[in-house]
Amino acid sequence: MPGIPRSQLRHEPDLCRVKTEIGTDLSRAEGLLRAGEIVAVPTETVYGLAANAFDPDAVLKIFLAKQRPAFDPLIVHVHGAEQAWGVADAQPLDAIVRDQAGALMRHFWPGPLTLVLPKGRRVPDLVTSGLDTVALRMPAHPMAQELLRHLEFPLAAPSANPFGYVSPTTARHVKDQLEGKVPYILDGGPCAVGVESTIIGWDAESRGWVLYRPGGTPVEAVEAVIGRVPKARKTVLPVSPGTLESHYAPRKPVLIGAVPELMREHAGKRIGVISLRTDHGATVNHVLSPKGDLGEAARNLFAALRALDAGDVELILAEEFPPEGLGAAINDRLGRAAAKRG
Repeated sequence: MPGIPRSQLRHEPDLCRVKTEIGTDLSRAEGLLRAGEIVAVPTETVYGLAANAFDPDAVLKIFLAKQRPAFDPLIVHVHGAEQAWGVADAQPLDAIVRDQAGALMRHFWPGPLTLVLPKGRRVPDLVTSGLDTVALRMPAHPMAQELLRHLEFPLAAPSANPFGYVSPTTARHVKDQLEGKVPYILDGGPCAVGVESTIIGWDAESRGWVLYRPGGTPVEAVEAVIGRVPKARKTVLPVSPGTLESHYAPRKPVLIGAVPELMREHAGKRIGVISLRTDHGATVNHVLSPKGDLGEAARNLFAALRALDAGDVELILAEEFPPEGLGAAINDRLGRAAAKRG
């Protein structure tokens, strides 16, 4: 994947020399963000790498630290619906769509649901990759909420990891991957949800809501509020954050399917397995929820991928999870982890 053009790398030397610290000092995080720096912040889904969403120079530091391609838009985090409508532009939407968007905010915010809406004039093109829409959500983590309430601006904050790699669910994960590139990591403990937010948006062409990414809010719950939400059509370039085919990927190969058959096919290799509740007797087994709880499995998914990637295995196998609720989000992340990268 291409990264930021070299002509924009004016901040790169500073990012490489910064001292990275972990702490719980909200005032320090606020001061750094007001000064145009990046800070890793906890949310209920994963840790995010945050900057002032209205400051393109600050946002550029996110792209540089992650080596994220400039064509991949960011999610903007807000402290409530009122601020969201100050970031988005409600004018192009008719009254019914505005009411539906408001209903989704009331039902699911704060929480792991991101809405893609027409963007307002204050949002830099770098945040939206030049698109005329912006992705918005209100995080549920109390530390993130308090931080946003104290700031005069929303926060652009993709996951706090190198682009395409496994998302972090603890402050230590962030430090392991971005040491020297972020000055401060706000430690809010392990993430409660563990997979990224569900993303839906209003599609002007089809005149309806579409699903860009399953995630921490089950699609069935969203449909109970606004009706059917079909999957968005595939496009060459992302029209929403988190929609690249290959993403969340460990460095070791990942295969998905019937684990016993895959183990026989790759006999002789050191194999790590990710499953819901079955120990398959591989070299290393990560049973995400012995009681079959998909919420617990989602919380443990990225940590399991990270541990297997760092461990003494050659190949990671994963079974398909039940497709309802958070199982759809788990399958989506595993599918992106297994996708071949160009």
